[in-house]
Amino acid sequence: MTFKPANNIQDLQYFGEFGGVNPSISDSSTYTFLSAKTMFDTFEGNADGCYLYSRHSSPSNLYLGEALAAMESTETAHVTASGMGAITAVLMQLCAAGDHIISSRTIYGGTYAFLKNFTPKLNIETSFVNITNLKTVEAAITPKTKVLYCESVSNPLLEVADIKALSEIAKKHNLKLVVDNTFSPLSISPSILGADVVLHSLTKFINGTSDTVGGVICGSQEFINALRNVNDGAAMLLGSTMDSLRAASVLKNLRTLHIRIQQHSKNTLYLAEKFESDGLKTVYPGLKSHPSHELFKNMMNKQYGFGGMLTIDVGSLEMANKLMELMQQKNLGYLAVSLGFYKTLFSAPGTSTSSEIPETEQKEMGLSDGLIRFSIGLDADIERTYTMMKACMRELKINLKD
Repeated sequence: MTFKPANNIQDLQYFGEFGGVNPSISDSSTYTFLSAKTMFDTFEGNADGCYLYSRHSSPSNLYLGEALAAMESTETAHVTASGMGAITAVLMQLCAAGDHIISSRTIYGGTYAFLKNFTPKLNIETSFVNITNLKTVEAAITPKTKVLYCESVSNPLLEVADIKALSEIAKKHNLKLVVDNTFSPLSISPSILGADVVLHSLTKFINGTSDTVGGVICGSQEFINALRNVNDGAAMLLGSTMDSLRAASVLKNLRTLHIRIQQHSKNTLYLAEKFESDGLKTVYPGLKSHPSHELFKNMMNKQYGFGGMLTIDVGSLEMANKLMELMQQKNLGYLAVSLGFYKTLFSAPGTSTSSEIPETEQKEMGLSDGLIRFSIGLDADIERTYTMMKACMRELKINLKD
């Protein structure tokens, strides 16, 4: 049977304490107990349904976590104050001094910086590999390797990870497969394909309104309990706690995610096909020219399409900047980082979201100066958007097919 993740979200029923159709927001940092023994039991993790302190959990955060776990088909989930708060807590929980991580070479710049520059201070080393080459991945495994880390669709090059095959490698070598699914919520369900932990930056598509920073860790009850442990849990002790008001806001937006993702995907496929036919170097998993097009098709939940991210290469950073500035001037979107907003967002990742990666490594992975990353918006008239974007390219004399 086809997995339909949006159904899992919509089947959850929450009432507010006064019968509201939205659950009541728990606007408290700490919670009272009727007995000292219950407080002690809660500290020890032995009192289900009791709340201790909002850094540990709160009703609002648990509502959102339950909905996201349902979406990703995991036992439970823990929400955090940012996507990086989710990523760092997971990796710190799974690794100790002397351990080794294998990571995709094309990942979000903040994740790269954490693995490249920060974790070595803790004697945790990372090998960055071409995640699409399974032989290279397996060859990088050492006796100290604990984690295999990737993004479902990589930032910014849109490489697609073969999650099922990576899961088989991880299980063979007793590793944990951690997958950042920020670029492809609903479209891809990593847990169904064998991932142990699924991460999102809630800041992006899931929230969808560019007004909130947040993250989530979706996984087994055992792993989430370990993260929340008051003695050695990384989520508890590192303190990346989502505010209850923000959790309630994200939960409301999550209910329309399926509609938004379908429109993002529809618009992005239209533009990708037009750009490619114009002779632009265009990368989008929905194009047959994408090297992992068939892989994505085999993994995807088809009703949600190939996602809202595409890239084009206009040859140079100077031309990329000119085009983005002109498109913003023409109200075609915003020159801004992040993704998943209702308007199109565009940036040159080599000098923005991937700037933490040294230029030599950018070139090795194929991240060129002229690359523009687009998060395509919810435009009602995508044909008009394309016509106006093409006019901007013509004005700057970018070579296009007639």
